[in-house]
Amino acid sequence: MTDKTFQLETLACPACAAKVESAVKKTKGVKEAEVLFNSSRVKFSFDESIVDTETIKNRIETLGYKVIGEK
Repeated sequence: MTDKTFQLETLACPACAAKVESAVKKTKGVKEAEVLFNSSRVKFSFDESIVDTETIKNRIETLGYKVIGEK
C-alpha cells in the first residue's frame, strides 16, 4: 500500500468534500480515502499494482475539482 495526498483548489462546501471522498473511495485499488475540507486535501492509501495516482487524479478532476499538487 502507498499513501499519497493531493492538494485541491479550494473546496466550496462540505458536500463537495464528501463527493470527492466518495469518488476516491469507490476507485478500484483504493483502500482508504479522507478529504480534509478546511485544507482542501485528499489523503488516500492505494495498491499501486491495481491503480496509479494519475487515474485517481483524473477521477477527481472529472468531478470538476482541480488537483494542484501531490505530496
